Amino acid sequence: MALKAVHVSDVPSLDQVPEINAACVEAVRVLGKLAVIGHRGSGMNILHSPDRRMKAVRENTIRSFNTAAKFPVDFVEFDVQVTKDDCPVIFHDNFILTKLNETICEKRLTDLTLSEFLTYGPQKDSQKIGKSLLRKSKDGRIYEWDVAEDDALCTLQEAFEKVDPSQLGFNIELKFDDNIVYPEQELTHVLQAILKVVFEYAKDRPIIFSSFQPDAVRIIKKLQDTYPVFFLTNGGNETYADVRRNSVEDAIEWCLECGLQGIVSEVKGIFRNPAVIAKIKESSLSLMTYGQLNNVPEAVYMQHLIGVDGVIVDFVREITEAVSDFIEPREQKLVEEDGIKKPMFSQLELSFLLKLIPELIRH
Repeated sequence: MALKAVHVSDVPSLDQVPEINAACVEAVRVLGKLAVIGHRGSGMNILHSPDRRMKAVRENTIRSFNTAAKFPVDFVEFDVQVTKDDCPVIFHDNFILTKLNETICEKRLTDLTLSEFLTYGPQKDSQKIGKSLLRKSKDGRIYEWDVAEDDALCTLQEAFEKVDPSQLGFNIELKFDDNIVYPEQELTHVLQAILKVVFEYAKDRPIIFSSFQPDAVRIIKKLQDTYPVFFLTNGGNETYADVRRNSVEDAIEWCLECGLQGIVSEVKGIFRNPAVIAKIKESSLSLMTYGQLNNVPEAVYMQHLIGVDGVIVDFVREITEAVSDFIEPREQKLVEEDGIKKPMFSQLELSFLLKLIPELIRH
């Protein structure tokens, strides 16, 4: 993974992005090559999946982060919410479920105190038994949250203290409920609680903040200028009431208005409209992607060719191995058209791209 990707247009020198201090630049510079980011650590859990890899290690735990760190990933991505008593914890879902006396109990995570949150799942004290954990899928079905390698729920502070090595970057997703309109004051309070932990414990660890919540990225950029902020977008795959979330083009506009450093798009939004990459680069923004297609080595290879800076993946071992295989040192061959340098693909690469793009978008 030593070679910079061949981009569709010239990539601006990230050292020259204005108003970003040295620590921020160092974190973004990692994306000067194709970075691999472990999704929720070593991969998200899909409990109804027949693929055992989706149930190998409990997501968003210290064990999952350290499992990913055994491979050449650049960052691990995880979701941070803040408890009722202002403690940032790592958990994806808006609600946490358990079963008491055959009755399913569901509570909003942000309504729990830290001590209540930590009573769920495996306990650090082997003498204690935690509440069972269940998970509701998008279609409303509920599953026992059973995985091959379990671990206790954790706080953001614990992640900084217990995840090795210290050079492994953290992509901290600021998690908010899509169905709630948050007052500015509440968003600011939550983000300040997260920043307090980050500034106290991050030390030299590279950090990227990201969020689907447009105002959260705006506010955290105003609150600090140490770490880069990326805006998450579904890439036009869904329609939202907030128009800032409805396309990659809308995301570019919001990033430029707020002075953000990059975009994280669902990968199909990029494959459907690869020309948008040139607009992103012309705007001096970095681009990462997420989505299940990022578990397909061929899809990752294509992103390497067209200039994506980083991929968030579940199959950490397989994708890091594939990336090591196809990113080999080679001279970058660029052609210049109308003053813009573009990559010169071989016939084999062009044939591969033309066949693969429609197939990927179809699924």
